[in-house]
Amino acid sequence: MERQVPVRSSEEIDLYLRTIYSLLRSTNVIQIRSLEEVHSGMNSSLHPNAREPYPDTSALIYSLQRLPECIFNVKKIILGQTESNFSQHGYGNVETWTEVAARARRRRCFYDGGEQMACYIASRSDIDDVVPTLTALQIEWNKLNALLSHIPPDLYLNASPADPERFQRLANQLKMSESDLGRLYTVLGGRFGEVLALFAKVKCNFRLQLLSGSLNDYRKATEAWWEKIEKQYPEINERPIYFVSSNTHSLVNLLSGFALSKQEELIEFIHSAEQPLLLAEWQDIQNKAVPSSKENFFYYVMKKYQSSPAGKSAWEEQLRFEKERGIFRFPSVHAFDTEAQVIDLSRLVPANIDTRITPCALPGCAEWEFLSKSNALIVNIDYPLGFGAYHLLTKIAENAAQILGIYVMGKAASLNGVRGDVILPNVVYDEHSKNTYIFDNNFQASDLSPYLTYGTVLDNQKAVSVWGTFLQNATVMDVIYREGYTDIEMEAGPYLSAVYELFRPQRHPVNEIVNLHKLPFDLGILHYVSDTPLTKGQNLGAGALSYEGMDSTYACSLAILRRIMQRESDRIAARK
Repeated sequence: MERQVPVRSSEEIDLYLRTIYSLLRSTNVIQIRSLEEVHSGMNSSLHPNAREPYPDTSALIYSLQRLPECIFNVKKIILGQTESNFSQHGYGNVETWTEVAARARRRRCFYDGGEQMACYIASRSDIDDVVPTLTALQIEWNKLNALLSHIPPDLYLNASPADPERFQRLANQLKMSESDLGRLYTVLGGRFGEVLALFAKVKCNFRLQLLSGSLNDYRKATEAWWEKIEKQYPEINERPIYFVSSNTHSLVNLLSGFALSKQEELIEFIHSAEQPLLLAEWQDIQNKAVPSSKENFFYYVMKKYQSSPAGKSAWEEQLRFEKERGIFRFPSVHAFDTEAQVIDLSRLVPANIDTRITPCALPGCAEWEFLSKSNALIVNIDYPLGFGAYHLLTKIAENAAQILGIYVMGKAASLNGVRGDVILPNVVYDEHSKNTYIFDNNFQASDLSPYLTYGTVLDNQKAVSVWGTFLQNATVMDVIYREGYTDIEMEAGPYLSAVYELFRPQRHPVNEIVNLHKLPFDLGILHYVSDTPLTKGQNLGAGALSYEGMDSTYACSLAILRRIMQRESDRIAARK
């Protein structure tokens, strides 16, 4: 194959990565402060004001949302792949510590109640994510430490948007806009004054220890993850599968019908609970003032309901409901945080399936008869982070009897779209392998457009799978955009490296143009836009997808399930 490197990282980012991994080769604990200069020097698009004396609020919020709340008390972070990693290095059973979680990053972490936090990692992508996040937080924490030292404690301890004059004075003292301070107040919630007091009192000095970083250790961790699923559901090795990488809610909501069976309870919840925005949305849907999907609305409300006191028992009820319909969940245990779901197509109840998937007008009609004859499973995993995708798909493929289709749905940053759009790439440049993958994406715009209310489907696009979210800057993005790449994400490249090895007799190449046409199984990649980095203030730290964000998620999920049902119907018909 002709060699081609259409996209290059910047020298500053390369230096940052070399510095990180040279330090982590040490068996000793490293100081995050050793990375502050190279972190600031790469001019990250997520941390553009790292060098400035004033806070970069978006970078601070981004970091806080991707670390557990105990981070304010933590001084040492330990990274390892398996339970035995931690015990062999003298930390004992870290799972007896308190399990903690971040709002916007799935990573199994445990807090010892003092100054230590242990986290499971699935691949080097976790390192590329954790280290810059800790460094960004430390830089911004220490900026606030310097600024708060000149401010009377009474000003920040009692500051609130409810007192606009005081809040504006605090914003001015902290050299940030009132709106930025308001976003920080929202993120910290009731801990706003407490956290600012901590920032004022203590300088941040994180220490980091990587217990083991070999490729073999990542493979062992993935093997342990798979073995637990295998033991609980041995049929997974004997039956053909459709592999889906998505999330833990959309596929099961669409196939089980549980949320839609609880419509009366959910309507009562939004009327009785303090949910004015949801109530207004529901009234608009009823009055046809907005084109929102009623089904998507109930899926969204169900999650809110289950997290409320009134809906506490609904989660156990949902699990029972799903099992009766052949839907099984396998949360990760003693490993990285990637839930798996196995869906037995033959046990699904057609009358419960979302009617947007139904192959004819009436649920339960004769066209669903193929389901009872199917021996196939859908294996759905909660989308992994970066290179973990390669390890997971490789392990599943090693054990599966037959793979019928591979469908990848995930978040992306778009250089030409807006939040809520969906991108369908057919070219992916992978920063890990340096390969440019060219493939037939078995989805096109018409497969999603009927189910997408708020966004636009952009097909025939080019994607870049990057090292990490912080590891991009304006120079790299400019090169990416000039080369026609508009889709920036982290998993497609690693998945395609695994796909190559599923039908070729050798390991994936490096630094080549790789043709993945004429695969022996179905392949589809769909990315919904959650970030527009070329739009000022719209990076991942500037906000989050709301209810409308579910519109693109469910459009993607519907397209995947419709594709699977059509493929399986054709496969059963061919067997006759």
